Amino acid sequence: MYYDTNTLNMVSIQNLTFSYRRHRQPVIDGVTLDLSSGSVYGLLGPNGAGKSTLLYLIAGLLTPSEGKVLLDGTETRLRRPSTLSDIFIVPEEFDLPPIKLSSYVKLNAPYYPNFSLDDMKRHLEMFSMDSNPNLGRLSMGQKKKVFMAFALACNTKILLMDEPTNGLDIPGKSVFRRFIASNMTDERTIVISTHQVRDIDNLLDHIVMIDTHRLICSAPVSLISERLSFTTTSNPDLIAKALYAQSSVTGTNVVLPNDGSDDTRVDLEMLFQLALEKPQLLNQQLMNDGESK
Repeated sequence: MYYDTNTLNMVSIQNLTFSYRRHRQPVIDGVTLDLSSGSVYGLLGPNGAGKSTLLYLIAGLLTPSEGKVLLDGTETRLRRPSTLSDIFIVPEEFDLPPIKLSSYVKLNAPYYPNFSLDDMKRHLEMFSMDSNPNLGRLSMGQKKKVFMAFALACNTKILLMDEPTNGLDIPGKSVFRRFIASNMTDERTIVISTHQVRDIDNLLDHIVMIDTHRLICSAPVSLISERLSFTTTSNPDLIAKALYAQSSVTGTNVVLPNDGSDDTRVDLEMLFQLALEKPQLLNQQLMNDGESK
C-alpha cells in the first residue's frame, strides 16, 4: 500500500517486475511506487528481498521484465545521457582505480554537468579527508567517504545509496547523517537502502518496505508517527492492545494505535517487524478507515 502527501513525483515506478533468468521467481514483482523530490527515502527489507535490484532498476542499469521506471517522464532503461546525468548510484561494494582523486574527477565529472568541485572539497572536509588522496591507498571506509563526497558533488536529481554506512566507523556514521542532512535540497531525491536502520532513522522522510519481492508498505514518516505509537511498557492492558509486541530487557516494546494525543518517534526496527509479520494490519492502521493516496 502506498501513501503520499507530496504531488511532486520525480520518479514513477510502474508495475515493475524483474527476473535474472526466464521462468525464475521474480526478484522484483509488480512494484508500483512514486518517489517525490525533496525527500529522503529509507528502503528496508530482509536479505534477498530485492532492495539492491530495485536500486539498479531505478538507475537504468537493469532492464525490467515488465513495467517501467520513469524519471521526469523518460524511461531510465533507455540510458539516455540526459537521464543518466541526473542519477548517481553508490553501490554497497565498489572499487576505485589507483589514481589521485583529481585524476578521477577529471575523468568522471564531465558526465555530470552540475558537478561542483567546491562542493566535493566541502564534503571531504566534513569527513576529515584529504582533498586529493591517492584512491589506491585508502581503506574501504575511506574509499566510501571519498566516493560519497564525489556522488553528492555531482548534484544529480536522484542519489541512490546501497548500505552506505557499511565500513564506516562510529564517528563516520555520525558525520554521514550530518552529511546527508546538510546536502538535501527541494530538487533532490535520496534513496538509502540499509539494514543499519539506527544509522539513518532520523534522516528519513519516507519509509519503503519490501518483502518476498513485493512492496508491502510505503508511507511518510509523519503519517506513521501520527497513526502509530512506539513505547516500552510492562502494562498488560497496553501489551494486549498492541499491534506488535516484543520482549526486551527493560520491558515489552510495543507498537500501538496512536490515540492522537501525541506523535512519538518512529522505531524503525519495531515498524519493520510489524510490516513483515502483519503487513495488512499495518496498512489498515495507516489507511485510517480508508483515507489514502
